[in-house]
Amino acid sequence: MLNKQLFPLLLVCVAVAASTPPRHLIKAAEDALVTCNMVYSSLEPCLGYVLGGGLSVPSECCGGIKSLLSTGRTIDDRQSACKCIKSAGSNANEAQVNRAATLPRICKTNVPFKISQHVDCSKVN
Repeated sequence: MLNKQLFPLLLVCVAVAASTPPRHLIKAAEDALVTCNMVYSSLEPCLGYVLGGGLSVPSECCGGIKSLLSTGRTIDDRQSACKCIKSAGSNANEAQVNRAATLPRICKTNVPFKISQHVDCSKVN
């Protein structure tokens, strides 16, 4: 299992978790399909870039973000992913947060809010 401290890119997951689907896809909270293990697995390829920078983001990172976006189809799924990311990334420094915030643009994904350590997961929809 991956060390939780290696997940400062949690903020990327917050962005992923907040992608907004059509309202008819919303389910009850007990129907959330996204688990923390899914979030961590999807975003693991992004760790090298988020932790240490680099010249490029691995295609597997972008694939993981896009996969997580397609999996988080309900509000409950996105809020669940947000909570996992927020918990895992509590030790992220400013540089890591800034690199994580660039991933949606680099990976050409739409994120409806700024990636930040101060995201309120209960407001993710």
